[in-house]
Amino acid sequence: MFKKTSIALAVLLATQSSYAIAHTKKEIKQSTNEQSAAVQPIEKIEVRGVRQRLEKSGVLSDSIMKTEVISSELMDNKNAVNLTEAINNTPGVRVSNECSMCGVKRIMLNGLRGEQTTILVDGLPVHAMIAGYYAVDAIPTTGLDRIEVARGAGASLIAPESIGGTINIITKTAQENGATVDVSVGENGNKKIGLLGTGVSDDGATRVTLIGQFDSRDQVDEDNNLVNEAPSQDNRTLTMRLSHDLTDKDNIIVRYSNVDSEIFGGPMLGKEYADGTATSAGGVLASYDGVDSDTLFAGNDVRNDFVGKAWETTEWIHTQRDELSLSWLRELNDDLNMTLSASYSDHTQDSFYEGFKYYAEDTMLYLDARFNYYLNDSHLLTFGVDNRSEEMRSRSSGEGHQDYVSDSFDYDMLGFYLQDTWQATDELEIAMALRYDHVKADFIDPKKDGVEIDKSILAPRVDIRYNHSDQWTSRLSAGRGYRAPLSFFETDHGVLDAELGFEIDIEELERSNSATYALSYSGDALTMTTSLAWTEVENLAMLSETDSGVPLLTQLDEKASVTTADIALGYDVTDDLTVNFTAEGFFYDDAFKSSYSLAPVEERLTFNADYLIHGWDIFANLVWIGSRDLSEYGYEGYNQVDSSGAVIQSSKKSTDAPSYWTLDLKVTKAVTDNIDFYAGVNNLFDYTQVNEGETPLFFDASGGYDVAYIWGPLRGREVYAGFKATF
Repeated sequence: MFKKTSIALAVLLATQSSYAIAHTKKEIKQSTNEQSAAVQPIEKIEVRGVRQRLEKSGVLSDSIMKTEVISSELMDNKNAVNLTEAINNTPGVRVSNECSMCGVKRIMLNGLRGEQTTILVDGLPVHAMIAGYYAVDAIPTTGLDRIEVARGAGASLIAPESIGGTINIITKTAQENGATVDVSVGENGNKKIGLLGTGVSDDGATRVTLIGQFDSRDQVDEDNNLVNEAPSQDNRTLTMRLSHDLTDKDNIIVRYSNVDSEIFGGPMLGKEYADGTATSAGGVLASYDGVDSDTLFAGNDVRNDFVGKAWETTEWIHTQRDELSLSWLRELNDDLNMTLSASYSDHTQDSFYEGFKYYAEDTMLYLDARFNYYLNDSHLLTFGVDNRSEEMRSRSSGEGHQDYVSDSFDYDMLGFYLQDTWQATDELEIAMALRYDHVKADFIDPKKDGVEIDKSILAPRVDIRYNHSDQWTSRLSAGRGYRAPLSFFETDHGVLDAELGFEIDIEELERSNSATYALSYSGDALTMTTSLAWTEVENLAMLSETDSGVPLLTQLDEKASVTTADIALGYDVTDDLTVNFTAEGFFYDDAFKSSYSLAPVEERLTFNADYLIHGWDIFANLVWIGSRDLSEYGYEGYNQVDSSGAVIQSSKKSTDAPSYWTLDLKVTKAVTDNIDFYAGVNNLFDYTQVNEGETPLFFDASGGYDVAYIWGPLRGREVYAGFKATF
């Protein structure tokens, strides 16, 4: 007979890729205090609180889709300081560094663009639309239990705009009173202090998690031309999470987080420039005089020393964000429960782009009322209503121009959703979901007439899991997603050329259809998952410019598609040695290629090994990136211009990006039961595109200077050491 626990088992046991399973197995061997629910038998989960009890009984559920899980142990092994380092090079995930000056990062899923990825925290959206470009490097790994990556359109009931998929960051729930301190230092100013405190009341009803992380790194100038290839960054994050059982049937969770991040890129601080010595970011910004230098580089060649004024290459971004979320779970009876949730974020960005000043404040409020109803032994119904409203207001140094158009906008989404999780047979489980949304997006500048987007859309999705045997499982997912393109940061951070403002030619939602099939094997020592995913997007947003050079946010006329294929293998060679291998291919059509500002990965191999021996833990991660023809992605650039500013044809940059390897190593020694010392090196081979003779700086075909001729790593070898103490 079908039991309530079968749905929980399907969610917790059947969604892991082999990449994650192998590490989770290792984690279970190492620790009995941090066992992962992904592979732990459900009956062994200690029931502490109404949420845990309902999860165990199976009447809290979202999806049965294929999900990659990055465990806290894997984050430690990678010495991942932030979200981008934690998830990079996991199956289907690519973190794209798209600016050598400002270090903007895009998290790409299934080959789609970064703005088509939705980031959730504890299952709720807390990131406004402009938050996904700079501050992702400020999302700390301290205090994280795991990161769940679900690929595909409409991957979450509450995130239909996730055309590429969702990244769900799960905070540790306090299980006992304790504290953890993690401190490390390294080359190029790498520093991290991570603080985690957990507390549980005597009756177990109240659980508090406190998190603080402070991390920083310096600028890097591998070719010593006085302009960095990677900026400095200072991050500070403080988080509090409180879970309290009001009664045996009521639980409330409150989470608050404050993020402060400052990025400085361009001129190397402490060096001599035409306008004096650049000793601090504040000093460089204060030196702005609005008068351009006649020559930026010696001999008008970007490979030579920068001879202009420091502010002319400066990109400074100061981000501050407050996040607040509240979730109340009420068990109405044995078969029905309700969760009322709200999340709010206030995200501000103060920035300076080579003389152009830009300030924006983006506030987002999300409300959700969800019900789970255990209909019978075969069906669990999940239904609800949600609303997302967002208000972005900006100002910039271009506002004085008579033709200036602002990029400020209002956004509102009201949705209704229904999902039936159907246990058709003991082997077959099907989750069928349908969302109806009304979306309204308005660029509010007085020079713009009417509302740009006012649409209703149905977004269906189906997830099917079939157990062929105890070892073999198939999963098939298909669905529709949508997204409202609203930000000029979507391509090549388009505010850089916005002295005359912004032009908007957006009338339609991006709409996508996607399908994924995955076949998994789980044996005693070997795990394997192979998958094939296809996504097609219509009305794909892209950034171009008008005849007068004003940034223009517009949409492709033709449909664009990308297909990905991958296989992930994990093998326990012995009880102490685990190896993992992943091979991936990404296949883009011409329309999708034309929309990228930087060339994405086309082929990738990943190999890692984790070896425990006599109190030592040795971890190695080797990544190979295949060669690419950059001309297919619109790369055209020159190293040199003549005295009149015209490009010198013989200085044309190469459009052949070679294949390359990177290797990361980490060694950890447990000196006591609660103190570990560790040391490691990132990019051991010291491979960067600059060391290969290719600077990311270039002149475009019109002689304009730019900073994003990027195809390889920009940070070289970095050695670090640290300790982690748990009390």
